Amino acid sequence: MWTPNEPYNDLPMPPVQALETREVLKFTTEARAALAALDQAVYRLPNPSILLNAVTLLEAQASSEIENIVTTTDELFQLASVDNAHANPATKETLRYRTALYAGIAELEARPVSTRTATKVCSSVNGRDMRTRDLPGTFIGDPFTNSVRYTPPSGPDLIADKLEDWERFVHGDHGLDPLVVMAAAHYQFEAIHPFPDGNGRTGRILNILMLIEAKLLREPVLYLSHFIIENKNEYYSLLLDVTKTSEWEKWILFMLRGVHSTAQMTLELIDEIQRLQSDFRNDMRENTGAGANSDVLDLLFERPYCRIVDVMDRCEVSRPTASKWLNELVSEHMLSSIKVGRDRLFINSRLLHILSQPLQRVS
Repeated sequence: MWTPNEPYNDLPMPPVQALETREVLKFTTEARAALAALDQAVYRLPNPSILLNAVTLLEAQASSEIENIVTTTDELFQLASVDNAHANPATKETLRYRTALYAGIAELEARPVSTRTATKVCSSVNGRDMRTRDLPGTFIGDPFTNSVRYTPPSGPDLIADKLEDWERFVHGDHGLDPLVVMAAAHYQFEAIHPFPDGNGRTGRILNILMLIEAKLLREPVLYLSHFIIENKNEYYSLLLDVTKTSEWEKWILFMLRGVHSTAQMTLELIDEIQRLQSDFRNDMRENTGAGANSDVLDLLFERPYCRIVDVMDRCEVSRPTASKWLNELVSEHMLSSIKVGRDRLFINSRLLHILSQPLQRVS
């Protein structure tokens, strides 16, 4: 029997036979189609790393915002381009999310998603080695009433057992669609709440890793945290409803809607970026000498904040040539520039404008 103030030590495995209702199967088909379209679109791009760099940073920003760690797109992309000791601490913490995502992908190349994966991701998210909780007293409270909403399982041995259950479900021979597995496993992981800090961000990275492992995505380009931040209250309410009343269908439908919506949203983002890239290329050819080197264009879209040395390295040109190209683009109002420490940063403001404007969510 679950009560908010007592550790949920009897947390059960997801009920396999009850998860794929008729409505869930219908939405699963639609979500998988949208995800497949996104995966294919990424690999039709001449340079997929342009989208990959942008989406992983936007995902980091949104996932961190869910935990009330707030930064701006400008601050985040600037810090991703040049190390700044004076950067906002929230921006530094947000950037660790992307580092953790790539740490998880590297771990995935060696072994399937597991407790070890989660531990590595959580350690990277927090910037220090993390172990599962070994002290009692952890609970999740209501920020408005200060009341206890949920108390996760307690005790290191029990948490280890629950994580083994989670692994068995993720890799179980149950025939469930991988999207349904991801949704149910996300609830399971968040209900275990295995670490002292960083569980939410770790769980959202694990979502992407499970989709990559299931070969539904080849790259981490699903901007799922945008959907969650836009529906934050519903997200937490539905998580709790699974615990309180085993309301699995509404929870899984919510996550499937998130996959479908953000896959379509990211497709729109691809179109926006490609249109801007085409306009940028035409302007470069008409107004500057830099248009002769397409590597410059790719670099300015991979790194909206760019340094002279970045152009030198990518295009294998001298400092005077790189400086000349970038200054031409500034003089034509295609880039702006600022001084940060010893570095001069050249800013693709038009791209940053697209990335900082939340696209209309597709219902």
